[in-house]
Amino acid sequence: MLTINFQPFPNLESERLVLRRLKDSDAPEVFKIRGNPERMKFIPRPILQTEEEALAMIQMMNSKIDENTDINWGVCLKDTDTIIGFMGFYRVQPENYRTEIGYMVLPEYDGKGYVSEAVNTMVNYAFNTAGFHSVEAVIDPNNFASEKVLLKNGFRKEAHFVENFFWNNEFISSAHYGILKREFTK
Repeated sequence: MLTINFQPFPNLESERLVLRRLKDSDAPEVFKIRGNPERMKFIPRPILQTEEEALAMIQMMNSKIDENTDINWGVCLKDTDTIIGFMGFYRVQPENYRTEIGYMVLPEYDGKGYVSEAVNTMVNYAFNTAGFHSVEAVIDPNNFASEKVLLKNGFRKEAHFVENFFWNNEFISSAHYGILKREFTK
């Protein structure tokens, strides 16, 4: 079984980005993302109502890092410490050497390649540092921007489940993408 250890916290860098641990002071940006109904339209999770909820979310994500169960990074442009989004690995399965990736950015950073750059950096970490064998992503089938990011980074569609998730009084579908370590090229 894979041994997970996110201590010390693994800060990551790419050409234009720094991925660092989320701080309490990131709550306003986390709230702008998770409190925005347009940002959340493809994410079946509660929309945050206050910055205090965003702060509690950051603290919960950081506790999972301390417990070595999940990891999230705040994503910053190299010339600033203000996050433009947050991304991480969820539902870590050490027994299967597998994890799930998730990512969200502020709307003004869409379409600039930042998400693809960060995803590539994170997947490289997953395979070449953390020791995972596979990374999956579960998205809304109508989230074409997310699908584009995944395909650009070498993920392939593995499944499409019809109405497999009940959220907000309706059944929604999910598309599952994956990549194996041997398929990843940085």
